[in-house]
Amino acid sequence: MKRRDFIKLIGGAAAAWPLAARGQEPGRIYRVGCLLTSPRDAPHYLALFDELGRLGFIEGQNLVIDAAGFSLLPERMEGHAADLVKAGVDVILAGGDAAVRAAQRATASIPILAFTDDMLDQGFVRSLAKPGGNTTGVTILASELDGKRQEILIEAVPGVRRIALLADANISTPPRLRALEEAARARGIELSIHSVAHREEIGSAIDAAKAVGAEGLNVLASALVYNSRAFIFDRARALRLPAVYQWPQMAEEGGLIGYGPAGIVPLWRDAMSRQLAKLLRGAQPGNLPVEQPTRFELAINLKTARAIGRDVPGALVVRADKVIE
Repeated sequence: MKRRDFIKLIGGAAAAWPLAARGQEPGRIYRVGCLLTSPRDAPHYLALFDELGRLGFIEGQNLVIDAAGFSLLPERMEGHAADLVKAGVDVILAGGDAAVRAAQRATASIPILAFTDDMLDQGFVRSLAKPGGNTTGVTILASELDGKRQEILIEAVPGVRRIALLADANISTPPRLRALEEAARARGIELSIHSVAHREEIGSAIDAAKAVGAEGLNVLASALVYNSRAFIFDRARALRLPAVYQWPQMAEEGGLIGYGPAGIVPLWRDAMSRQLAKLLRGAQPGNLPVEQPTRFELAINLKTARAIGRDVPGALVVRADKVIE
């Protein structure tokens, strides 16, 4: 969509609707701009907007959702963020570090509701309790959980001597990678790091991990790799490479092991919708605490284990919250 067409759409939508459709709050149409990497029909977005409707913000009545802001590549974030600011949206919904960074560069006044891996580590907020500035949202504790997943991977492959990381170069900071490297070394395990900045680099990075003798793969938390998860599952399976992922649902979808917050859909449906409604009603993002997940789950796919010729230790299987046979 061309810039002028987008601005015309989001600015003129209110005038295009009949007066009856505006009955809830006469004269007020709420406009949500989007900087999101998944398609509009992704389950977590559907859950968000469905719940938002229950909270009184109904698309097609008193709510406009930026249709051009879904399935965005990282390199398009900056330009689209500028379009949103020019259009004067009420809130910018940003998913992933690249989106949050683009939104913050574009505006210091429009509220930004972020869903990303580690908001504090990336410097997007001053603190979780008092974010300051114009950004709040949900952070999923990526730094801490990446280390936990590494421990689970080591347990899943008894006697492992070398493992690999698949890291998003756009967000994986050197201190975070060093911490994982040191943790592996403390266990007598060599860690090889394979960073990617673009989707098309993922396949060769996984191949390189296998080529250097990695016996397991820790796929670090990232919107980039999450949106490429089906491809990663297939490549890891083809190489018979055990891998651990950031969401339990990723094991249900075909990955070997998933550990992390109990669900991406509940976080968007509950925490994100609640915060978005508050921002639309005028809450100041700098005073709205960043939320974090409180429930975590371990899921193991034994069907995938059999496909790659691996036996998952029984003690790990017993601890799993979900086991896919």
